[in-house]
Amino acid sequence: MGMFRFFFYIAMIVTINLIPLKVFAYSYGNPNEEAVAEAYKQMKEKLNEQPPNFAAAKDIFGTVKEEIDMHMGTEPSTAVLRALEEKDRQAVTSNMETILVLNIARRLENIEKNFDQYDTSKRLLAKAFATYEALSPIIQGKDQALDKQLRAEFDNALQSLGNPGLFGVGEKKSDINVFKKSKETILTALQKQFGLKSLKVGHFSESATEKPDEVQKKEWTDLSKVKNWIPLIVIAAIIIGAALIYVRSRKRA
Repeated sequence: MGMFRFFFYIAMIVTINLIPLKVFAYSYGNPNEEAVAEAYKQMKEKLNEQPPNFAAAKDIFGTVKEEIDMHMGTEPSTAVLRALEEKDRQAVTSNMETILVLNIARRLENIEKNFDQYDTSKRLLAKAFATYEALSPIIQGKDQALDKQLRAEFDNALQSLGNPGLFGVGEKKSDINVFKKSKETILTALQKQFGLKSLKVGHFSESATEKPDEVQKKEWTDLSKVKNWIPLIVIAAIIIGAALIYVRSRKRA
């Protein structure tokens, strides 16, 4: 039995080392996955052309309008489209910035509601931070110290999520009180910086929130990808090998 245990532990170690490092990555993920924030940056580029390219900006906005309507109702999109039709560059930019702040608020609220769902919370925080990255240049221009503070608060929020680890490896307890404190600091600052009366708009209902079931498959658990079978095959091979060695050793005994 000792030999079997030995090979089992080896299998576990090999598995942990074979699973992509991103499983343990304690980071925000890919900021480019935040579609509305990316659309905002692209729209600003078009509006900064001489003359401003409102038609192109409208096309870009069209790629995220459905998502905005789903989570916030039609009011924000109506305001942006009206400003585009009126060729009011400042109003377009201001309305988009409001949408981004509201998106951050929505995601931080959803994290608090689903705080025990680590994968969901981490993904939403990644999207919230990606959205903040799009707004960061504006805040830096007004108050560099505040930008630095808000980035630190996002880091604190990330740490507060803890980490369930894998088979107990890398486990870290979460702390919702730390998260709430960081969330309050972030939202209060953003509301003040962008002059918003409220951080709620449209149908901010439960049906519009991102539920745990909507979490995208973790790449390392998506068995539709051949590469993700490698760890399982290695485990199976080692365990079978260990079993054969154990059986043979028993026969010899």
